[in-house]
Amino acid sequence: MWAVGSRKDYSVQVIHSDALDAHRQRRDAYEQARELGDCHVAMGNWDEARRCYQQAAVLAPQQPEPHVGLGAVAMQLGRDDEALRAFHAARRLDGQCLPAHAGAAMIYQQQSRHPQAFEMYLRCLELDPDDLNALLGLFQASCQMGTFAKIIHYLELYLRNHPDDPAVLFCLASLYARENLNIQAKEALLTVLACDPDTPQAHELLADIEDRLLHERTQEVA
Repeated sequence: MWAVGSRKDYSVQVIHSDALDAHRQRRDAYEQARELGDCHVAMGNWDEARRCYQQAAVLAPQQPEPHVGLGAVAMQLGRDDEALRAFHAARRLDGQCLPAHAGAAMIYQQQSRHPQAFEMYLRCLELDPDDLNALLGLFQASCQMGTFAKIIHYLELYLRNHPDDPAVLFCLASLYARENLNIQAKEALLTVLACDPDTPQAHELLADIEDRLLHERTQEVA
């Protein structure tokens, strides 16, 4: 009885070992296909990159990265609908996949679908508040839509970690000016000019803000 049991246990171990080997081989083949796809993208070999990403998607259907790669290739080829399908496939596989949200946002922005772009950029910033590309994309979508409350919040949040970023500071100052928050706009512009004194747009906007503040003080005295 013990001998039979030992042979049975040995058989189970062999099957388990074979399954692990097959899993490792499949995983390695997936990694190789995905990395080769990335290399082809870097070299601009779009057809080869697509084939590699398609192979990777078959080898690991639960992974979002091959779909992100397929979306990036489709974007380069001007196939926006195909790119969107790929990015949304990646998002369904992993709701935390930042490149998938960013890719969809860029496509929506190119198509002037500003509410959808806004939503995707907002999701990017929820995942990574320091994502400067998403922040500037959200700013552009906000300007097109005329809605500024959320973007002001995310600009302020970004500046907590990057207080001397002149591009973001100028965006924030512009929005403060739109909302007639003139004191806040002046403070942001002074910081911009302290970082980069040769910024004509900042000088022009600061002059306008100074005129507004002077007008406000004149009205208070009157």
